[in-house]
Amino acid sequence: MNKHQAQLDRKRISGGVATDQRHDSAHKHVTGEAVYIDDMPEPAGTLHACLGLSTVAHGDILAMDLSAVRAAPGVVDVLTASDVPGVNDLSPTGLHDEPVLAEGKVHFFGQPVFAVIAETREAARRACRLAKIDYAELPALIDVADAGPDAPLVTKPLTLLRGEVEIALGEAPRRIRGQMRVGGQDHFYLEGQIAFAMPGEDGDVLVHSSTQHPSEVQHMVAHALGVSSHAVTIEVRRMGGGFGGKETQANQFAAIAAIAAKRLKRPVKIRPDRDDDMTATGKRHDFLIDYDVGFDDEGNILAADFAYAARCGFSADLSGPVTDRALFHCDNAYFYPAVRAVSRPLYTNTVSNTAFRGFGGPQGMVGAERIIDEVAFAVGKDPLDIRKLNFYGGPGRDTTPYHQTVEDNVVERIVAELEESAAYARRRREIAAFNKNSPVVKRGLALTPVKFGISFTATHFNQAGALVHVYTDGSVHLNHGGTEMGQGLYVKVAQVVAEEFQIDIDRVKITATTTGKVPNTSATAASSGSDLNGMAAQDAARQIKTRLIDFAADRYEVPTDQIVFLPGRVRVGNQEIAFDDLIHQAYMARVQLSAAGFYKTPKIHWDRDKGQGHPFYYFAYGAACAEVSVDTLTGEYMVERVDILHEVGRSLNPAIDLGQIEGGFIQGMGWLTTEELVWDKKGRLATHAPSTYKIPLASDRPKIFNVALADWAENAEPTVHRSKAVGEPPFMLGMAVLHALSDAVASVAGHRLCPRLDAPATPERVLMAVERVRAGQADA
Repeated sequence: MNKHQAQLDRKRISGGVATDQRHDSAHKHVTGEAVYIDDMPEPAGTLHACLGLSTVAHGDILAMDLSAVRAAPGVVDVLTASDVPGVNDLSPTGLHDEPVLAEGKVHFFGQPVFAVIAETREAARRACRLAKIDYAELPALIDVADAGPDAPLVTKPLTLLRGEVEIALGEAPRRIRGQMRVGGQDHFYLEGQIAFAMPGEDGDVLVHSSTQHPSEVQHMVAHALGVSSHAVTIEVRRMGGGFGGKETQANQFAAIAAIAAKRLKRPVKIRPDRDDDMTATGKRHDFLIDYDVGFDDEGNILAADFAYAARCGFSADLSGPVTDRALFHCDNAYFYPAVRAVSRPLYTNTVSNTAFRGFGGPQGMVGAERIIDEVAFAVGKDPLDIRKLNFYGGPGRDTTPYHQTVEDNVVERIVAELEESAAYARRRREIAAFNKNSPVVKRGLALTPVKFGISFTATHFNQAGALVHVYTDGSVHLNHGGTEMGQGLYVKVAQVVAEEFQIDIDRVKITATTTGKVPNTSATAASSGSDLNGMAAQDAARQIKTRLIDFAADRYEVPTDQIVFLPGRVRVGNQEIAFDDLIHQAYMARVQLSAAGFYKTPKIHWDRDKGQGHPFYYFAYGAACAEVSVDTLTGEYMVERVDILHEVGRSLNPAIDLGQIEGGFIQGMGWLTTEELVWDKKGRLATHAPSTYKIPLASDRPKIFNVALADWAENAEPTVHRSKAVGEPPFMLGMAVLHALSDAVASVAGHRLCPRLDAPATPERVLMAVERVRAGQADA
């Protein structure tokens, strides 16, 4: 063995799976070196676009005078619906209900009506204000609470049914009916919507788009331009946050930029102000949840009946699958012997709501946790006892409302371990003693579980592709259909490839997602980024490995089972060859060193008409224990301590996963406590800037924040290295804070009444709940 081989023998791979690796762009984020679309050098002649937005919530356009806009300094062109060369539609569901630019009628305040293209961004913004548009205003439905039984829907509703619900409710010893309002949420990504289009030869166009779904943007831009998809290339190196807000909402901005670029034969960039971004783009759906629950004196739930009404906005967008997923999670971690859940995806004259982390699942779970609280207060028990009593169990207690069997249930173990590590019982006693002697400040404690289904509910989206090249010097080029929005997907997939070849991760080049390399990709959403793209990249790497093994076996005349990839080298029989050397040898022997990988999720199927199937490949589990203190004179509160135990299977990168859990929890907490969307009676969004919309600050984090991975966890399904998804499930851990606040409010009247605290539980809403409880009223 030569000196070089001896050094290699002592070496261990740096950056394989199951190791803590920093985010590949972390140092660039900190130093400002990370290049986002607005940081890209602008070619000479770059133009800037700005959208002209409607000033009424619902109305016919009677006249539109844009002459002053066209005459404004710096204006090069003004686009209206008639200037869209292809189809004036961006509907991701093919319902043709979402125009690029409004035509004849507007459906919400802030709907894009025209676009100004100018020499500078400032000139485009100023010119937009000069438009004169006359509307014949029509009646507008803003709030779902005002929708009657015959209110229009944007898409077909769903019903999930198992068991004889009416009979079970009627025979239950106890029964409670109620209603809960759950607010929406703005994505509030650090980088707003943006697109930068470059015209090319032969009618082609390249669009740099901040999108989670490059292939959909490609298809939407092609439709709007009236060209084939192959004439449009979408590229995404990174996003400054997405959270679902860039799954469909990027379509409009990319289309406007591309239309203008091709029309004027000059590069065009569009980057809306934060106010315009928040006004004109969709958000998390807010829900009005009606529930009817039957239970016995011990707290066993016997039947549950839910109706989930959602403010969907003026078009379908993704409201169908979002409201479907809300129903899929109306059980959270609990078994209902009889259950019915119905969705009402309501048309409203507000911006069309869209995907957001959890995709309707969080709203469904909040409904489940509300009925747990109702039952606990009714029978006079700790809500945690009622939760444990109603968990999914073995045969006979393992079927979901959509008839999928829960095969990987670990919620009892997760909760039991967290209950012990967080000292729940001791702290419950201490808090009771504290509250008894504290007339103003009250403390509350809650422990809530999470069971979240992993897969796109649209079966065809559960596929991914990847492209892997090995160059003659042994370096590797990796490309796949997943997009990087700060969640660490790129580094995880690179770790998978490094592990397969047993090379250091710095030998794997991470490259921008582009439709020109990997086609027909699914959105980076549904927590499926690592599951899908990791498996596709692994498939590509293994194809190349198989060719290398066959080559080495032939050249060195050894059986294939005697060829093993080791860190930085390959053992071939009784000798070892440096990985780089074997690659060069294979190239000289004309072995193909490139492969396109592919993966499709197995086992899943879904019949929406029947409301039955196996829509999820597996479930991810976690639990959070939160303690809060509430000033009952003002409603102000602090999150004192949070303990989290979450399982991610065999983690691909524990450091990244812990970051996702921490961030997901804080974002979920923000949704349920401080982030409030307010529309006035005219349909104008009042909370459209950082000054009026409150996301959690660093000072809002728990004073004590303990987060741990369940180190014993392993995915029962053969996912990439037996890992589990971690993007969305932790978001729902924030429910613990809402229920801790409810517990603190309930202590004002000795836990005799369920506070029925709606979300977001702002200080004002907490104070009103305190006053209701003091007055002996369960609801307002």
